[in-house]
Amino acid sequence: MSSPQTASPTFRAALPSRLEIRDIISTYEEGDHRLTALDGLTLTVGVGEFVALVGPSGSGKSTLLDIVSGLLTPDSGDVLLDGEATTAAQRLGRSAYMQQRDLLLPWRTTVGNAGLGLEAAGTRRDEAERRARAELWRFGLEGFDAVYPAQLSGGMRQRAAFLRTLLPHKNLMLLDEPFGALDALTRAELQAWLAALWEQERSSVLLVTHDVEEAVFLADRVLVLTPRPGRLAHELTVSLPRPRTRAMLASPEFVRDRAALLTALGVLDDPAP
Repeated sequence: MSSPQTASPTFRAALPSRLEIRDIISTYEEGDHRLTALDGLTLTVGVGEFVALVGPSGSGKSTLLDIVSGLLTPDSGDVLLDGEATTAAQRLGRSAYMQQRDLLLPWRTTVGNAGLGLEAAGTRRDEAERRARAELWRFGLEGFDAVYPAQLSGGMRQRAAFLRTLLPHKNLMLLDEPFGALDALTRAELQAWLAALWEQERSSVLLVTHDVEEAVFLADRVLVLTPRPGRLAHELTVSLPRPRTRAMLASPEFVRDRAALLTALGVLDDPAP
């Protein structure tokens, strides 16, 4: 195999930084021990760039999203948004954060849940729901505005959660395993749907996933973390052109990128050149 691919300097220079992580160290207590989740992690996400983060369980991926969103303060290191250093308090509300579960409120309808992000930003509930209702068709939810979460399929619940995440139109979106709990067919359908939606929105995205195929299909760059403590082990610029289609999963470029990531993760042996 050829030497590992790294991000193209030309590609990265063309994108101003939306998010910059510098030398982040984050620890936590487990019983009588203090463990390190992230150890000197440095990375960037450019304006309009889709970056995926993969790594073993416990490598600090979700911890990093909590830090970027402002929910957690690291032990040391800096988080810059649009080139400005920030505290955790200053980061609260600056990004749209979709966590692993859809977290829909069971007593709210589809539009009521979808409007929550806008309400949290100060929009009146009736206006938030009006704006959510106008977008239902884009998310495959037209006709389900008055339906409660228990009546929705898993895929529809995820679409409603995405609508809630996107409506406030934040410049940075954080996605933590958004399709991890779905069956394979629904996951493939929503991956294609998200790829098409991102082409329209072009927000900066940092996606955490355990699914290497998902990372290659969706992202511009994929970053691989080491087992705990999380450090950057490998960086891959995805070879696939945009817009993405599911047919690309059979292409030589996809197969090559997938193999490079699996090798970096230690799942495949790196053959001698």
